[in-house]
Amino acid sequence: MTFDFSSIIWILLLLMAILPVLRQQRLEFMRMRLIRKVEVSRQSRLITLIHRQEMLSLLGIPLSRYINVEDSEAILRAIRLTPDNMPIDLLLHTPGGLVLAAEQIARALQKHPAKVTVFVPHYAMSGGTMISLAADEIVMDENAVLGPVDPQLGEFPAASLLEVVRQKGKDKIEDRTLMLAEMAAKAITQVKDFVYYLLSDKMEEARAKELAELLSCGYWTHDYPIDSERLIKMGLPVTVGLADDIYALMDLYPQPAQRRPSVQFIPLPYGTKEDGKGKP
Repeated sequence: MTFDFSSIIWILLLLMAILPVLRQQRLEFMRMRLIRKVEVSRQSRLITLIHRQEMLSLLGIPLSRYINVEDSEAILRAIRLTPDNMPIDLLLHTPGGLVLAAEQIARALQKHPAKVTVFVPHYAMSGGTMISLAADEIVMDENAVLGPVDPQLGEFPAASLLEVVRQKGKDKIEDRTLMLAEMAAKAITQVKDFVYYLLSDKMEEARAKELAELLSCGYWTHDYPIDSERLIKMGLPVTVGLADDIYALMDLYPQPAQRRPSVQFIPLPYGTKEDGKGKP
């Protein structure tokens, strides 16, 4: 049997189309196997909510993802399928997203009778922080962070819109800005009330109100990182230290390959921190 040049080209194109699909299926299998391993060891249901760039099409176009209603629908279904006496673990890695979706997830986790644990290996900002506040325990890497939950209206922080009106006065503000400021006031009140609801069963009422105000009213920029030490001082149920399987699971959600990687290292452990040497 002989092949002409055009046949070889078509075979190569077919392989280039199929190999990414096979690679993605293998990756999905490895994820499910590791998720099940964690579930068996902890006697829990493990749910992952991981938003990062992945190659989502045959063209290799990276797509940034955020918390949306599809996420909330999927997580609510997972919670419904979980017995009341079974703990829920949530692996969380997200820049945030829709308040509606984040509140739905947080409220469902808050209502689950058994223990809810959130794992944060890197960051869970904005809506991710709101979801974390619903957990009975937040387990973080020592360098992981949460963030403020102050609402954003499009490109503007709600608190900043109110500050513009306060400084300039209503008479010097155009109608559109005034309408945005009214929406901003409502959004802050709604988020603050919900955060208080999440915190009210974890601490005293006065402290819960204080933290709800601090996290939702724009005292920091929206991307301000709040580390584990500060979170513990706030009185939140934070534990530092993640199991190796959680890091291994995060490795199975890779960023898309780049022509020139911005970070490179030899992916092997060099010694241990305990031996004081840490040498190759």
